[in-house]
Amino acid sequence: MAVSLFAADKLPAPKLLDLARHKPHSSEFRDALTASLGQEKIQKGTAAIGEGPNFLWAVESKTPPQLVIDDGAPLKMKRLPKADHWFALGTLEAGRSHAYHYLVNGAKFGGDQNLPAFLPEAYSHPGVPQGKLSDRLTMTSKIYDGMTTEYWIYVPVEYDANTPAALMVWQDGQSQIDRDGPTHTLNTLDNLISEKKIPVMISVFIRPGSTGKKPQDMRSIEYDTVSDRYPRFLREELLPLVEAKYNIRKDAYSHGITGLSSGGICSFNAAWFMPDFFTRVWSRIGSFTSIQWKPGETLGGNDYPFMIRKQEKRNMRVWLSDGSEDLENRFGSWPLQNIQMANSLKMEGYDFHFHFLNNTHNGAEGNSEMPTALTWLWRDYDPAKTEQQFTPDPAEKDKPYFRVKIYSR
Repeated sequence: MAVSLFAADKLPAPKLLDLARHKPHSSEFRDALTASLGQEKIQKGTAAIGEGPNFLWAVESKTPPQLVIDDGAPLKMKRLPKADHWFALGTLEAGRSHAYHYLVNGAKFGGDQNLPAFLPEAYSHPGVPQGKLSDRLTMTSKIYDGMTTEYWIYVPVEYDANTPAALMVWQDGQSQIDRDGPTHTLNTLDNLISEKKIPVMISVFIRPGSTGKKPQDMRSIEYDTVSDRYPRFLREELLPLVEAKYNIRKDAYSHGITGLSSGGICSFNAAWFMPDFFTRVWSRIGSFTSIQWKPGETLGGNDYPFMIRKQEKRNMRVWLSDGSEDLENRFGSWPLQNIQMANSLKMEGYDFHFHFLNNTHNGAEGNSEMPTALTWLWRDYDPAKTEQQFTPDPAEKDKPYFRVKIYSR
């Protein structure tokens, strides 16, 4: 059996799912399951694979395990012949992340709080042309004295140098540029632009800067500091280098920005301090906490819910997402702060959407919701316009404020 396991090929999700459906008792499926998911993950109870809504789970157990998805009813699993491996097939709601675990002899075992189920737009489609990603580019800042930043420019096939394009800026961009990676970002951009769900846009993927001491050592200073310094860095230093190569629209109506964790607050911060340059914000597991807060010296992300309520309203459209199992540490509570952000935006009549599940501090939820979030963020975009006064989505306008409930004790 060991020889056949080493000989088995690692299969992509659709082929492995097809084997599970049509040859569940074959040695071919048994060997492919182990080769594709990994024996260590199967033993630990963290082996799952899927494409779109269709998934397969596998676990090793001497006794019959049960699979629990999103705290639903326990599901029976099937046993592989001549092995202590069990598997189950199922469907998940696409466009969000899910939680699962196993029950073995009545005890909770293994699982994952952040299993993404991707929408069709996340996958490469035949006939949809793929844009071009630049080589890695570098620049040195004066606003952050001597800081070096790496960035990449993604240009869709539909871009025409004679027609100015919209702009999307991505924080922690180095994690978004692998077409075969876990984010599916480039595929999503190609598909949504092809389907005209978002405008033709140039995307700039930016890696946090470095002073040379270690990679990305400026990330928190850039991202978590509540000031106009990072927005100025973008507007005055980095983006002019992109505009020198490509015809990009100048109006804030056509500029969006996104990031996760500290990159989430960074994106909100950019639009807050420069609403005449950025108006569309997508924050994922945003760190609206006190990471760079210095009492009496520097504001922190923890101040934002109250700044929104007390300061002049900005013309912004904002998508927020977070989960109940996000971080809780000396800097603050990520879930509670994001709820505060959502309620503050609602109270002041902002055009916002809040997506809140039970995920942890992980990118899975943001990755899976990407087509929906980008489509919402750029909805009703009209290239003939240069401005729009954003008003609350009718679907959100009459809903109540978000409320919390203690469930852990």
